[in-house]
Amino acid sequence: MPAEETETELRSEQVEGSENSETTKKQPHRGVYLLPNLFTTAALFSGFYSIIAAMNGNFTQASVAIFISMVLDGLDGRVARLTRTQSAFGAEYDSLADMVSFGIAPALVAFTWALAPLGKVGWIAAFIYAVGAALRLARFNTMIGSQDKRYFTGLPSPSAAGIVAGFIWACESSGVSGDQVASVMALLVPVTGLLMVSNVKYRSFKDLNIKGRVPFVVLLIAVLVLVLIALEPALVLAGVFCAYGLWGLLGIFIKQLR
Repeated sequence: MPAEETETELRSEQVEGSENSETTKKQPHRGVYLLPNLFTTAALFSGFYSIIAAMNGNFTQASVAIFISMVLDGLDGRVARLTRTQSAFGAEYDSLADMVSFGIAPALVAFTWALAPLGKVGWIAAFIYAVGAALRLARFNTMIGSQDKRYFTGLPSPSAAGIVAGFIWACESSGVSGDQVASVMALLVPVTGLLMVSNVKYRSFKDLNIKGRVPFVVLLIAVLVLVLIALEPALVLAGVFCAYGLWGLLGIFIKQLR
């Protein structure tokens, strides 16, 4: 065998050996962080329960469960940052849980509550919302670190779920059935889904400094909002999320007027 071929084979074996040793050293830990993933699991459970409640005709409970998922979804990320337990597994798990809680659950609740009697129009409207949530989450995951943290591109999926669930909850608390507002839901649900994949900018409020000093009137407004939520949680939450959804569209018109 020629000397050059022998040296080449020896070098290749050395390279393969070094690569195998580096791969062995860089193997990720098999365990996962418990605390933040528990919050994510709880949010996923709440979204799953929302679907079960809607199937049983408990639409108020189904809507409330979606809002509980929103609270838990906000906590898992904060807990991970505070405890320094962020991980790629946690990010992927959170995204999948969001798809169930803020994509599939609101679409199925809306379909069961009001859209089913509309036939094809009803399930197409629900599907547009579901696929909009999936595309929104996929785009968000690919744009992490490359966009302005002060704004979201497209309506965030938790806010979209808040619009749909809040509207259903408000109607249920006011004695309005899904059949009475089926045409409204056939418009509201797909439009909300399309807003998630739009290029409309929405404030993320991540730059809000809650640790700094604020005027006293801000504290009074915060207390007033909490009182209103305690008195009429369904109407207030539905109004807040609908106003947030419309705020991005109003921002476009304001820019055009300027």
